[in-house]
Amino acid sequence: MRRITIWLLSTVAALVLLFSYRTSTMGAGETGAVAAGNDPGGGSWSGSDGDPGSSSGGTTDGGGTASGSGDGTATGSVAQTRWGPVQVKITVSGGKITDVTAVQVPDGNRRDQEINDYAVPILRQEALAAQSAEIDSVSGATVTSDGYRESLQSAIDAAHLR
Repeated sequence: MRRITIWLLSTVAALVLLFSYRTSTMGAGETGAVAAGNDPGGGSWSGSDGDPGSSSGGTTDGGGTASGSGDGTATGSVAQTRWGPVQVKITVSGGKITDVTAVQVPDGNRRDQEINDYAVPILRQEALAAQSAEIDSVSGATVTSDGYRESLQSAIDAAHLR
């Protein structure tokens, strides 16, 4: 009887510990508070205005775009989606996004390729028109759209365009 009691208590304790363990719940659509100067998305910047984090880089005005004349490219972090990685690269000229290129999209099968051949140009046009990552999802390509927005926001953060 004593062994059963110890076994039962051990099992209950293990289950309590297991269910109380907190995992990361940061998804593609969520944002968290980030200390100033940190690059939350892991994007990289290659521009003619030097280090965007330095005082010579573009500064952000209240309107959402960089007030500096930062020209260059920024590659967003890789957004891991359930169908595969999504990554974008932006080209910035005069503080505005002039081009968005999909570096990686899911292409594991023919259906993925069909969806992304249709969705990626639409997402590109939306991003250029909005000049931000606040773009609509493409119907039938929701997962890719979410990853595209996540990587695009990372690239925008790396270029310090807000």
